[in-house]
Amino acid sequence: MAQNIAASRLQGTGAHALDLEGVGRQFGALSALSGINMRIAAGERRAVLGSNGAGKTTLFNTITGDFYPTSGRIRFFGEEITTLAAHERIRRGLRRTYQISQLFTNLTVRESVYLACRGVSRRRFSLFRPSPSDGAMAQAESIVHAVHMDDDADTLVGTLSHGQQRQLEIGLALAGAPRFILFDEPAAGLSPTERRDLIAILNALPHHIGYIIIEHDLDVALRVSEYVSMMHNGTVFTEGTPDEIENDPAVQQIYLGGGHG
Repeated sequence: MAQNIAASRLQGTGAHALDLEGVGRQFGALSALSGINMRIAAGERRAVLGSNGAGKTTLFNTITGDFYPTSGRIRFFGEEITTLAAHERIRRGLRRTYQISQLFTNLTVRESVYLACRGVSRRRFSLFRPSPSDGAMAQAESIVHAVHMDDDADTLVGTLSHGQQRQLEIGLALAGAPRFILFDEPAAGLSPTERRDLIAILNALPHHIGYIIIEHDLDVALRVSEYVSMMHNGTVFTEGTPDEIENDPAVQQIYLGGGHG
């Protein structure tokens, strides 16, 4: 029964957050992605796993518009976005984080989240200071709480630990009511305690916000996803539930080095 709850969602009403058809990406003679077909339901939590060089980050970059695919098409909630600029995809509710933190170190946590909320609002070009009733400020306070940073709201970003900066990045991705988020290795460099906190944050996200997570830490990836796509050499070679993927001999051979304890 558990086998294909997520899969049935992909094949059900046709309400997909992301629909990739034959997506490929060439860099000269190098084929970084080839024939990627992937459907992800609205609200679904998907892990995309694979060894280094499998094409995971290239896949993210084509979805978010950092560069365009050289073949295939991408739809976001039914709208084709294959050649849309990255900022247009953001306006439609697509967000991402990056492997390397990209933060303003001289701002506080609260200021950073507020600017992210303001940046995707209709009043983003206003020069007036926020009032106590400013909707973006209220949203920022809610996000700071959601990523467990209430005690650090007035702390300068440059003084935060690596784990706290990762939490803040998730907060920035939540700005402006996103519909779907791509998380690129959010657990990289985290301590065991910080990993547990990350899992709690991701699992507590509103159910209408779907996401894809790229993650090398399987204990994190398999605990925050309901369906998994395994990549190898720029293609998706198998998919399944977390239990199916963890116990798949081919996955263990290619990704886990023969076993996973």
